[in-house]
Amino acid sequence: MKTADYIVLTLYFFGMVSIGIWAMRRVKGQDDYFMGGRGFGKLLQTFAAFGAGTGAHEPVTVGRTCWTSGLSGVWSALMWLFVTPIYWITAVWYRRMRHLTLGDWFVERYESKGLGAAYSLFAIVFYMYYLSAMFTAIASFAAPLMGVDQIAGMDLKYVLIPSIAVIVILYGVLGGLTAAYWTDLAQGIFIILLSVLLIPYGLWALVDQFGDPNTMGLMDGFRIMHERVSADYFGLFTGPSAGEFPVQYIVSLTLLVLIGIVVQPHFIATGGGSAKSEDEARIGLVVGNFLKRLCTVGWAITALIALALLAGNASLAANPDHVWGVAAREILGPLNLGLVGLMLACLLAAMMSSADAYMIVTSGLITRNVYAAYVNPNADEKTCLMVARLTGLVIIVGASVVSIAMGDVFGQFKMAVELPILFAAPFWIGMYWRRANRTSVWITIGFSILFFFVLPSVLSNNESLKSDPDLTKTTDLVTRTITRNATAADIAKHEAWVEATAEAREKNDEKLLAKLGSEPPVAEIGQPIKVVLKSGGSSIYWTGGVKPVGEPKLETVEEKTEGNTTTLIQRNTGEMVGSGRFKVDFLIYQLMGIDLSRASKATLETLRLPTRLLLPFLVLIGVSFLTPRNSKEALDRYFVKMKTVVHPDPEQDAAELEKSYADPQRFEEKRLMPGTDWEFIRPTSKDIIGVLVSIVVCFLVVGLLLWLAGLGS
Repeated sequence: MKTADYIVLTLYFFGMVSIGIWAMRRVKGQDDYFMGGRGFGKLLQTFAAFGAGTGAHEPVTVGRTCWTSGLSGVWSALMWLFVTPIYWITAVWYRRMRHLTLGDWFVERYESKGLGAAYSLFAIVFYMYYLSAMFTAIASFAAPLMGVDQIAGMDLKYVLIPSIAVIVILYGVLGGLTAAYWTDLAQGIFIILLSVLLIPYGLWALVDQFGDPNTMGLMDGFRIMHERVSADYFGLFTGPSAGEFPVQYIVSLTLLVLIGIVVQPHFIATGGGSAKSEDEARIGLVVGNFLKRLCTVGWAITALIALALLAGNASLAANPDHVWGVAAREILGPLNLGLVGLMLACLLAAMMSSADAYMIVTSGLITRNVYAAYVNPNADEKTCLMVARLTGLVIIVGASVVSIAMGDVFGQFKMAVELPILFAAPFWIGMYWRRANRTSVWITIGFSILFFFVLPSVLSNNESLKSDPDLTKTTDLVTRTITRNATAADIAKHEAWVEATAEAREKNDEKLLAKLGSEPPVAEIGQPIKVVLKSGGSSIYWTGGVKPVGEPKLETVEEKTEGNTTTLIQRNTGEMVGSGRFKVDFLIYQLMGIDLSRASKATLETLRLPTRLLLPFLVLIGVSFLTPRNSKEALDRYFVKMKTVVHPDPEQDAAELEKSYADPQRFEEKRLMPGTDWEFIRPTSKDIIGVLVSIVVCFLVVGLLLWLAGLGS
């Protein structure tokens, strides 16, 4: 990075802190700090949803998966696409709750302060892991971009992560949600720049390096991209990694994130709770998330351009996580216009726009559902604001510590996305079914903690389980050998592998040598090469996989040739030892007699869906029938409130609520199943049209991605 780049970064940081100081003067009480006075319109709600939903790890992840899996790697972030239409409905929920935190919702719905406190503790752990993944991604991105691994003799992450944390604390802790939303507006523009900036410059770089700039234009860059990269990298559901993201896996990911996203703590604010009205809530949440989906398209195209341009880069052969950073440095750096600094500022914006919202929402939970509920019920507004600011500081510091200690983006992110299992069923069922009660919720949470988190960890230390032949089985190892013509990217990848391998051997780095794998095929452009794709061999019951005891033993199950592809299927028959966490839920498939030996890695991940999706719901429903209901008065107040349309004027809204509380049967004619415990209401024309239009937009996004990827083919 050069002087111009550091100037851009300095101006960016100064602007964010200035907004925080300005917003601090507007904060008078908790409603201002946690919800911005519920006065945000469509524009700010849109960019709040966009900013909070776009993490710094996502461009980095898409860059890596598209580098290794081709266009199908886009699903590592685009899996959220078909969840978006549901937001048109859920945005109304959060606005009609009229709460400051989702912890308040659990307290009201289940008449339990304890559930509010338990949800608050979940939020702290969730966001420490979720934010730490973003901090780690930033450090991974910045290293190649800045061209340094150390500062003042310390690893870059020990300097960069605390520095980012300080900036977020300064403007977020000072100004609350108002500061977060205004910075999200500015940072949203930066994120959009992040998503498109490398595309034109990358295409020009392709023309300049592999074409003739005097006779070719920007669109010729797409043609060069297709000439240099094999056609199998442009499949949306298939790719060179033997189908890392097949359709069934995408469907399962969509269902899992749909079930869990509604209980992520920030959704009470960015999901619509801070909007002026229900329309602002809906439009902000849906449009903001569709903006993110469009940005994901830009990330995927950028990764394919980078593959065509930088396939010969040795550092990317060693670590595909650096795709985005290396691409920005190599494409924008020579221009010396401060664009490298702008790119780093853009990625920082993606992280900070999420961190500020998460920090404020979690501080609200601790302040209201722990401090005010148990420590100081008579605390005044000033005291509550002080506690909120201190809590926000602790969350960011905690996330920084986890990031520095773990340094594993995937591990941190995976832990974060699994945690919502604990509260998803109580939220979904409690939203519409009167019979759900606090006792059944506590039992469901206890069951989920035990079955999905405690037992897998405890059993992972059982030596007999780790060596049990039935529990150390792996899926069949499938080796596909495809004969096709070599492309320029194939030649460049071989050269990069040779360079990276030589460097690893010089440093005697065994881990890097193992990561680089076997030598890629080499041939002249247009000449036949044999591309070997290996899949399978995955442990069925252990998250860390299994290792052979002694020499591995493989038995050939099948070998066949179809067209230009030869497939060899082998099975591990030797003694194995498991590692990582034990998948307790997969014992269900064993008891059912289901043979998983032919399952792909994606299928194994897909099979996590039924247990995580169904078991907590079945436990909650079953126990609810055996335990006492909550009080009728509390249930009547809750459900009639959730049917009362929000009025933008607070006084008129309060008056409408009083009418509803006085007559709990006020909206009985709107119920789909009157006289039952189910509180579903008939959808309005606005509900139906909004969902249908959103579904159409989903397919338009996919169409745009395919069209852009197909240009020049």
